[in-house]
Amino acid sequence: MHQVHVQEIECLLALAEELHFGRTAERLGCSQSRVSQLIASLERRVGVRLVDRTSRRVQLSRFGAQFVEEVRPAYAALATVVVHAQQRARRGALRQLRVGFHGSVYEEVTEAFRQLRAREEVAMVLSEIPLGSPFSAVLDGRLDAAVVELPVREEALTVGFRFPPQERLLALASSHPLADAGRVHVEDLAGLDILHPFGDAPDYWRVARVPRRTPRGRPVRSSTGISTVQEGLALVSAGEHAMLVCRPLAERATRRDVRYLGIDGLRERSQLGLIWRTDRATPQLAALSGLLREAFTRDRVLDELPV
Repeated sequence: MHQVHVQEIECLLALAEELHFGRTAERLGCSQSRVSQLIASLERRVGVRLVDRTSRRVQLSRFGAQFVEEVRPAYAALATVVVHAQQRARRGALRQLRVGFHGSVYEEVTEAFRQLRAREEVAMVLSEIPLGSPFSAVLDGRLDAAVVELPVREEALTVGFRFPPQERLLALASSHPLADAGRVHVEDLAGLDILHPFGDAPDYWRVARVPRRTPRGRPVRSSTGISTVQEGLALVSAGEHAMLVCRPLAERATRRDVRYLGIDGLRERSQLGLIWRTDRATPQLAALSGLLREAFTRDRVLDELPV
């Protein structure tokens, strides 16, 4: 198959309609001898005569007519793919957006994905990325965008949308002595072993996830790294570790063996962001950012309406 040239197929299909070498050459914008060369080359590759030529008429052989009937739909499909690709290229568009995420995806995000597919005919390909490697897959081109924890200070990355900030909670085993307290103080973190995301994230991002000291300067222990939220919750439930999580995650990951406690004195909040490589921005990424902005603005307005 790799030996058959598309130009030869195009020439045969045109000749099948024109049944005249001169008109076929004019239609393709080449010489009549070039048409003869292309047809002869295709016949050699296929191994049979496709066109019967006489001084008075040109017609497809029986095998040639059958070959044209079979190859025409395949060529039309290929031509359609090329045309669509050209149209998307002119718009700077992508047929697929590969988007990474941590843990779980909010309902508002999945709704934005559905609307993007309906409006832009863009399919979303989602994949979970390691907690401690928020930027690598986007920077090296394996993903077009990602929904990750902020902050992002990489010069090569753009934050296209910032999600509303969320309260941070402390996840503890239900059997832990502090589990029934309801709330803890940020200084209590010094007496715990807090799980940290494991990966190649920059230092400023890791510190934002798990502080190294309390506001009073007491060191916060963090002996164990995790790659996924579920891994972290499993370790927390065993009773030896604690984990800092955002409120939406706690609401979606309810377990009988894990309690989520508010933290007094913890000023830093959790915030997600939609990021992409600045030099690979597309209209579809901008559209996704706009849809997310619409979704969360609408939800905020609904929350503020009187009951």
